[in-house]
Amino acid sequence: MTAAPQPLGSSGPLGSSGDGWAFCSQGHKHWGIYGAAGLLVRHRTTDGTDLVLLQHRALWSHHGGTWGIPGGARHLGESAGEAARREAAEESELETAPMSEIDCYVDDHGGWSYTTIVVYVDEALPVAIRGGESVEFEWFPAASLGTADGPVLHPGFADTWPHVSTL
Repeated sequence: MTAAPQPLGSSGPLGSSGDGWAFCSQGHKHWGIYGAAGLLVRHRTTDGTDLVLLQHRALWSHHGGTWGIPGGARHLGESAGEAARREAAEESELETAPMSEIDCYVDDHGGWSYTTIVVYVDEALPVAIRGGESVEFEWFPAASLGTADGPVLHPGFADTWPHVSTL
């Protein structure tokens, strides 16, 4: 696991919003001045099918219209796990408190990182949207992700999926 990202913007009091654009050492522009995190929610059905909960991103958002995991900017001093749960709760009616973190993956871009927190749930219940960042939430077979027949993935999640697909 990689250390927490260092703030790229001016720092404020603990818990200050990390909303804003940052540039990594590779010159890419990313959302979240203290890095970002998301929640990869998985479920294995009784027949052994692996399902993944994805968020259909609002058209106005960065890479709108694509599918990814709920997530967003970390606040100053917030752990990746805390940020991923907070963002999922802001964007959906998913109850994140009882979920246990199984694993995580850090996509480090040099001075900015996105941490994917992996959790498993006992049931693949319907998930309602909350706020304006989502069009819908849907469970997809994990085997369909990254294929021509699967949903159009957010580019960042598409790059990360090969690394987190087996977690």
